[in-house]
Amino acid sequence: MQKIVPFLWYNDNAEEAVKRYTTIFKRSRIEKVVPFNEAGAKATKRPEGSVMTASFELADEQFAAINGGPVFRFTPAISLYVSCETEEEIDSLYRKLSPGGDVLMPFQKYPFSEKYCWITDAFGLSWQLNLEQREQKITPALLFINKQAGKAEEAINLYTSTFTNSSIKYLARYEAGEEGIEGAVKHATFSLNGQDFIAMDSHTNGDFTFNEAVSFVVNCETQDEVDYFWQKLSDGGDEKAQQCGWLKDRFGVSWQIVPAILPQLLGGGDREKSQRAMQAMLKMKKLDITKLQDAYDGK
Repeated sequence: MQKIVPFLWYNDNAEEAVKRYTTIFKRSRIEKVVPFNEAGAKATKRPEGSVMTASFELADEQFAAINGGPVFRFTPAISLYVSCETEEEIDSLYRKLSPGGDVLMPFQKYPFSEKYCWITDAFGLSWQLNLEQREQKITPALLFINKQAGKAEEAINLYTSTFTNSSIKYLARYEAGEEGIEGAVKHATFSLNGQDFIAMDSHTNGDFTFNEAVSFVVNCETQDEVDYFWQKLSDGGDEKAQQCGWLKDRFGVSWQIVPAILPQLLGGGDREKSQRAMQAMLKMKKLDITKLQDAYDGK
């Protein structure tokens, strides 16, 4: 199981988005679709039996999507950066992802790349496509902008100190005379539990920042793990945003600290048991594995 899974929030079109993405990217598939049960439908005002979540793979990386309604909208603060192997590949991805979206940086040659673009797709999700002449790979990219500008390195240090098997692989800073805050992160790649992430400090202003439209699920095997990641990532964060395993860290990035058994409890074959587990979860902030299991078992 992938330790950290990007979780995407859609306005009732998650299934459409997932089907489209899995036909566009290499080594992709839909893994599981979970419908809203009675408790989930009542809490979210979504139709019972409609698609709640979908887990899927793109280029061998795991993702998840939810139909959460119009509460949160994607912003360029978190984008998906795609390394492309050939011109044919990047041209194809651009043709398939760009219709109905917006262009943030035009598809063209740049000093740092022979071909690159930053776009949003028809669902509002932000993508960076870059010709790197290596096997297709998708990496979450975090843009620290507005009040968070200049904090990318602090965030990288927090994340790499929290997760095991983590390191800073590359970090370039803005130098004197360049656009951007001198010494701030121009571009960095770091690894968390063996998974790559990208971070940048913005040198421009924008009317957006991090929000819950993209969060990161941390799959935990034990309650000790849940407790550890909850304490580390919630420290200094927004306490009002803590519910059902969700939290916001001190930079505004959203995380879900989730027991690995949770999908089994919420999406198992026994509807009544799953309803009880869902009702228990909805009352929690930090998730408690024993209480969730007890609710599922009817104890």
